[in-house]
Amino acid sequence: QVQLVESGGGLVQAGGSLRLSCAASGRTFRNYAVGWFRQAPGKEREFVTTINWSSGNTYYADSVKGRFTISRDNAKNTVALQMNSLKPEDTAVYYCAARDNSFLVTTWSGYDYWGQGTQVTVSS
Repeated sequence: QVQLVESGGGLVQAGGSLRLSCAASGRTFRNYAVGWFRQAPGKEREFVTTINWSSGNTYYADSVKGRFTISRDNAKNTVALQMNSLKPEDTAVYYCAARDNSFLVTTWSGYDYWGQGTQVTVSS
């Protein structure tokens, strides 16, 4: 069993930056894929980005490509999401998710474990 805890959300002005972190307990992320999703009020949960823990391969949604960067820290067993050039439309609850398979997928149903979410609010 894997427990995920997100941190780093908050309020930022448009054009600013935030860094989210996802920490795992229970086991290491080795051989997992870890992703970030987000859900705005009244909208469906949407894919943001994902990383293959072993290879480091990543994949991004078009809406965040070039602005967001996902990375991993093997020593700390954490995954970070660096968000730059934030826009009001990035406002959402951001969730960390992990799947017990390193193959990268973009659908939320493909992930086995979820964090509780962290709020990101971007003001205009």
